[in-house]
Amino acid sequence: QVQLVESGGGLVQPGGSLKLSCQISGTIARLFSLGWYRQGQGPQRELVAYITTYGTPLYGDSMKDRFTISRDPAKNTVDLQMNDLQAGDTAVYYCNAKFIGTDTMQSLNEIWGQGTQVTVSS
Repeated sequence: QVQLVESGGGLVQPGGSLKLSCQISGTIARLFSLGWYRQGQGPQRELVAYITTYGTPLYGDSMKDRFTISRDPAKNTVDLQMNDLQAGDTAVYYCNAKFIGTDTMQSLNEIWGQGTQVTVSS
């Protein structure tokens, strides 16, 4: 059973920085992308960033100038460097992996981590 385990969340002051890490246990045979999503005050999760196995990153609209996503295939990790954090960044951050399933259609499936709390407050 493949699992994603996040770490690095916590309390940070506005303007500060924080680095989140996601450890992937086991092997995903046909991985497509690894990424981060977050859930703030509302019930819906929003995209923070993801990176494909080809190395192409994609960021949410408000993340491009402040956040950086990176992968380390040798360590089976995906990290999220967050800079200039603001109160609006307060949320539970979830690690996500998308992969090609074993079904006939080879559909794109996904796995979620349990989430890690990030609180930005003075």
